[in-house]
Amino acid sequence: MSSLSTPDGRAAARRVRWPGRAGHGFVAAYATLLVAFGVVPTAYAIYFAFTDAGANFAGLRNFVTAASDFRFAAAVGHVALYLLFWLAALVVFVVALALLLHRLAARGLSRALRLLYYLPGALAGAASVLVWLFMLDPAVSPVSFLLRAFGFGTFGEVIAIDHLPVLFTLIAFWTGAGGWIVVMYGALNTISPEVLEAARIDGAGGWSTAWRIQIPLLRKWIVYMVILAFAGGAQLFVEPQLLSQASVGVAGRDYSLNQLSYDFAFQNNNVGTAAAVSVELLVVGLVVAGVFVTRSRFFDAD
Repeated sequence: MSSLSTPDGRAAARRVRWPGRAGHGFVAAYATLLVAFGVVPTAYAIYFAFTDAGANFAGLRNFVTAASDFRFAAAVGHVALYLLFWLAALVVFVVALALLLHRLAARGLSRALRLLYYLPGALAGAASVLVWLFMLDPAVSPVSFLLRAFGFGTFGEVIAIDHLPVLFTLIAFWTGAGGWIVVMYGALNTISPEVLEAARIDGAGGWSTAWRIQIPLLRKWIVYMVILAFAGGAQLFVEPQLLSQASVGVAGRDYSLNQLSYDFAFQNNNVGTAAAVSVELLVVGLVVAGVFVTRSRFFDAD
């Protein structure tokens, strides 16, 4: 009897004809969602960005309308300042805390700290903002003594327009940094123990080992984190939108570019200009990602 006539033989033949079919199945599910909720909406936005209300080709008219709006330059400045604070805090503190977590692993504290870092990420963006609104109000905050020590007596003083980039950075770090700390900790565990042992034998201390060995080997992970954090930070929306409603317009409905796009679409009924702002954010994100990938040699083999 031929081996192909048995069930095991037929299964082996199917595997030969379609190797890796399980992996392809998982990728197909992801690709379907990517097309449905990523590619199609993007194409839809590009279509609206280059057409007018009558579905006629408008060239760059929608982009000019967005750029000439008196709120556009201010929104760009707000987002740029927030990104500066957010990315700097993310790179410095996430890497530092991941290194600390790695050093504490031998003392049995690593698992508890990983859980502690990750817990704030369980809150959705809107819920985390509401928690922070409660924490930042000196009238009800459990840390009101700290707020008053910094000279803040009212909620309005805390959320003054000049303080918003720092406040949004704190909120974003509290909710999003924990996951990246765990990722960096996992990346540190892939570094060969022999390399670290050789550094210790050569007399390198903890600081020298981190600066000269561990951080350079984390380069690709740091670049990956910065790219995704930039893309998410450039789309700042939930925090200023909820703060605007809670503070009766202190932050404004047009603090960020995403808010401005939302305002164009649903307040001014100008979907084309709203789509133009979205496309601009997409292009900036792709350009920044391309610069980071090429300058960091992200895809080069180590």
